[in-house]
Amino acid sequence: MTTYTDKGPKLDTANYEGFDHIKFWVGNAKQAASFYCTRLGFEHIGYRGLETGHREVVSHAVRQGDIKFIFQTPLTPNDKIMGLHQSLHGDGVKDIAFTVDNARDLYYNAIKRGGKSIREPWEEKDDDGVVVMATVGTYGDTIHTFVERTNYHGTFLPNFKPLNFKDPLEKTLPPVNLQFIDHVVGNQPDLEMEKICEMYQNVFNFHRFWSVDDSQIHTQYSSLRSIVMADYHEKIKMPLNEPAIGRKKSQIEEFVDYYGSAGVQHIALKTNDIINSIKSLRTRGLEFLTIPAVYYDDLRSRLSTSNVKISEDISLLQELHILIDYDEEGYLLQIFTKPLQDRPTLFLEIIQRHNHQGFGAGNFKALFEAIERDQDARGNLF
Repeated sequence: MTTYTDKGPKLDTANYEGFDHIKFWVGNAKQAASFYCTRLGFEHIGYRGLETGHREVVSHAVRQGDIKFIFQTPLTPNDKIMGLHQSLHGDGVKDIAFTVDNARDLYYNAIKRGGKSIREPWEEKDDDGVVVMATVGTYGDTIHTFVERTNYHGTFLPNFKPLNFKDPLEKTLPPVNLQFIDHVVGNQPDLEMEKICEMYQNVFNFHRFWSVDDSQIHTQYSSLRSIVMADYHEKIKMPLNEPAIGRKKSQIEEFVDYYGSAGVQHIALKTNDIINSIKSLRTRGLEFLTIPAVYYDDLRSRLSTSNVKISEDISLLQELHILIDYDEEGYLLQIFTKPLQDRPTLFLEIIQRHNHQGFGAGNFKALFEAIERDQDARGNLF
């Protein structure tokens, strides 16, 4: 595992302020939004569709804490762009949007540095003000939109209207209390990761924050390399993975095969109380990977000689299949869902940090083995 201290030059004219929202292109936006509300505890905050004068694409926005997701589906049968995207990728992340203080400057700097323009700066407005946005391409069909909210005071984005319908199930289900997006992971085909890291450095002015290679992260069947890219102030962290040579197909290769290209593999969501968050998510019916008892036996043995003290009851963490990674400074707790759609592509991570800014390198082997068991059940571990 390697951490980096060189942040590179700071941009003089504009700054990233964090993740703004994540946009999914899906087969049925209404049903996808409902799934995230009932299974994950999100709240529906806005709608754009036929009733609001949006004739081509319907959008459902949901929120939990500072996490905001948009689900979009074409309304017409001849939408070739979204239709082809759905046919190739299935349901997945299209846009990882960043809150910025100057969307125009970041966009034009990105294009000058060799970025691919998806949409030049534009404004959207309503009675609550104006939002400036601009979009640049990244890996595969994934894009980044810069969102400048300085002169907007609405709930989410202009022209999103509340639904008249309130799901009565929401009152009967326990709160999950997820807070914000911790990081977003992108899987790359073999030998593509370094090129994408250089793109983030050159186009977006990101720097290397953390990395591991296949000598550190492997099972008897598969291995990976991973580099985390971050903005200058390290408010946005974007891990990038690629497979390394192994005896069988890795989970990254499985993702690329079923997604059809590079794309977002998982989104990590931060909580301050992972035990109660996972209890609530399990009550809501969300499925998680299972971790064998031997992992916790080994963990107890290693912790017995460490100065790090885990505040949570390890027996309860074991019961919930929550993983623990640590160093001499602190520790993190994390757990991973099963894929959230039929294709074995996108899943979620729930994470709690205790003075630990890593990404669970100590858990990669246990995580990979858990994923490989599910791969084997799908007939994709060969």
